[in-house]
Amino acid sequence: MLTILMGLFTLYTLIKIYVSVMQIGYISDVKREDSILLSPAKYVVAGNYAIKKERLAIAESFLEYLIFLVWVFVGFKWLQNLTGLEGLSSSLLFIFGYIVINFLAGLPFDIYRVFKLDKSFNFSKTTPKLYIIDTIKSSLIFLVIGGAIFSAIIYIIDNFSNWWFYAFLIVFTFIIFVNMLYPTLIAPMFNKFKPIEDIELKNDIEKIMKSVGLDSNGIFTIDASKRDNRLNAYFGGLGNSKRVVLYDTLLEKLNKSEIVAILGHELGHYSHKDIFKNIATIGVFLFFVLSTIGNLPESLFLELGIVATAGVKLAVIMMLLPVFSFIYMPIMGLLSRHNEYEADKFGAKIGGKQNLINALLKLVNENKSFPKSHPIYIFFYYTHPPVLERLKALGYSESKAQDSIILDFLNADN
Repeated sequence: MLTILMGLFTLYTLIKIYVSVMQIGYISDVKREDSILLSPAKYVVAGNYAIKKERLAIAESFLEYLIFLVWVFVGFKWLQNLTGLEGLSSSLLFIFGYIVINFLAGLPFDIYRVFKLDKSFNFSKTTPKLYIIDTIKSSLIFLVIGGAIFSAIIYIIDNFSNWWFYAFLIVFTFIIFVNMLYPTLIAPMFNKFKPIEDIELKNDIEKIMKSVGLDSNGIFTIDASKRDNRLNAYFGGLGNSKRVVLYDTLLEKLNKSEIVAILGHELGHYSHKDIFKNIATIGVFLFFVLSTIGNLPESLFLELGIVATAGVKLAVIMMLLPVFSFIYMPIMGLLSRHNEYEADKFGAKIGGKQNLINALLKLVNENKSFPKSHPIYIFFYYTHPPVLERLKALGYSESKAQDSIILDFLNADN
């Protein structure tokens, strides 16, 4: 069984690296062609950023595979000898030990991404102090919430034969609660939320929300610019926790009509109940993963030279989760891309087709999003359709020069 799992993880790693290599080669070629959607200068910059991201992803894939081998051959045995075999505390120490070691191993890559790669392309504005504070907050939240969930699952593993099913119920319930509580409880720990000050924009947003029967507990802006220059907006929460959230960077770069069109797109997701579809899709994925890994034969743990304690079983689930996610991503991506097209139609109807086109063009330029990708990369990783395809579906045509916005960006570069 161990040989099969090692072969599966090896194949997963090779495919990931192959996809990244194909993406790098593809972008290296097409970035030399005539620019689309972006000015020539920004087109090259966006291509360079996409290439460097994939090179970093390849390095991370090698590290992930190395860590996998270390855990399989010596790591699990060493950690179990260190934490013991009996009781809840031993299992908790094992799973948290596994998580902390993996986190520390990947930390240099995250630091490089934030402070070197993203800063060199003028994305990241995070300071070392803010990075440390964010890391401490995230760790404390994970320690409290993760500790509670892991404790419940460990108890179930130790006392029920079909533990994987009850674990699925716990994790799935947790996902629902996170969607309910994140906008009002967790997100404010990292960003300052304040009610929108532009009364005209607020009235426009409330008007389109009313048109689709959406009630929310407020329309807020957040200080996203203290970390990043990218633009974004979202509807968050479930039930009474629903709220509209606008990045301050979005308010700075888009006009009111474009913001309404973007929010119309997000309202399309609400109107089509996409959030519930996504939760259901994640539920199917979790059920598949836990039912599969939860029924691994005891011989696997004998081959690993360890005792199959609850902590070990949780660690094995976490170790194999990326493999299952990679297998499942194309399915989720296909569904998600369909939903994005439908949300675009809704957004165009609510906020105006040309306004949504202009907003998407600005998002591409401000976020330095390279507009082309290799088909195999789209197949595995894209949750949104390529932006050029989205624009064409909205009626955009490069040959008509209907986007005077591009001329503005060209003039800004000169």
